Amino acid sequence: MTDEKIRESKGKKLKQVAKKSLKTMQKNRGKHPVRNEARIVKYGTSGFTRNIWLSTAATIVMAITLIILFVTVVASVILTSTAELMKDKIDITIYLKPNTSEKILGDLSEIIQNDKNVKSVAVSTSEEEYRKFLEENNDSEEVINILDEDMEKLMISKMQATMRIKVYNVDDLTSIKNLVEEDESFQKYTDKEKAPTYDVNQVEIATITSWARIARTGGLVLAVVFLVISILIIFSTIRMAIFSRREEIYMMKLVGAEKGFIRGPFLVEAEICGIIAGIVAATVSYFGFMFMAPKLAGYGIDVTAITEVLQSNKLILVYLVFIAAGIIVGRVSARLAVSKYLHKT
Repeated sequence: MTDEKIRESKGKKLKQVAKKSLKTMQKNRGKHPVRNEARIVKYGTSGFTRNIWLSTAATIVMAITLIILFVTVVASVILTSTAELMKDKIDITIYLKPNTSEKILGDLSEIIQNDKNVKSVAVSTSEEEYRKFLEENNDSEEVINILDEDMEKLMISKMQATMRIKVYNVDDLTSIKNLVEEDESFQKYTDKEKAPTYDVNQVEIATITSWARIARTGGLVLAVVFLVISILIIFSTIRMAIFSRREEIYMMKLVGAEKGFIRGPFLVEAEICGIIAGIVAATVSYFGFMFMAPKLAGYGIDVTAITEVLQSNKLILVYLVFIAAGIIVGRVSARLAVSKYLHKT
């Protein structure tokens, strides 16, 4: 018997054994659903390791996609939060004539509080402003040395009293401006040499708000690009797996294997990529953010909302969201490949 005939004989025997095994599996499918699902997972895991290089590439690209999505969400949240924090800290300062009495300051305060946009009002006399000046320059010997009694009286006589107003909406100060500019009492006591600080920090707030918008838009674009790339890579991985196992799939069809049993391992293979990608992306995102958080906070960026989530029990939910997202991406990609190529085998 020639070597070729021996190989043909062995091949026929292997096919017969495989058919017999598949028939038995198909016959016992309804009786042992748990065992059947375990086989699907086993074959899917085997397929993942069989195409390890493609599986690794798909996992890496998917992890990058998830990290970009995380960065997009975080950037949008912290920049928006920073803008809101700055808005909350803003107050409008109205400068009044030096030595304006507490009674007049109280009357003006009552007038301005009638505006619906006003959250709170704090007034300060010339003497109180002078004391604040001393506190701010307490460490300056040059300033302290020249502040004798005569200089103190002179400074108080020249120092404006102030009214600091916090508002609900810093983007619309029209009503307050009109009140200050048109009310007779304000016109009488407002210091004409120093204008109210209506527009302080407005440019910074507008800049941060635009950054948040750019981060959100740009991040989503990058995430979509990498999402498409990861889907294509997983698609190619499943396609190659289908072609490499076409004879096995053909025999499954011959013995009447259900579609779910045939495509199950390929879906499991993609889901394994998604699970690993989710864990890797969540871990990298966590340590990356915790490393950057102090540096961002040093620049006045409000990172408390994200930090509180990552440093609490909610971190488990973050990992689960990453893993779920990875599984969804992997399963969708695999279904596309299976629906297109499995019927051709």
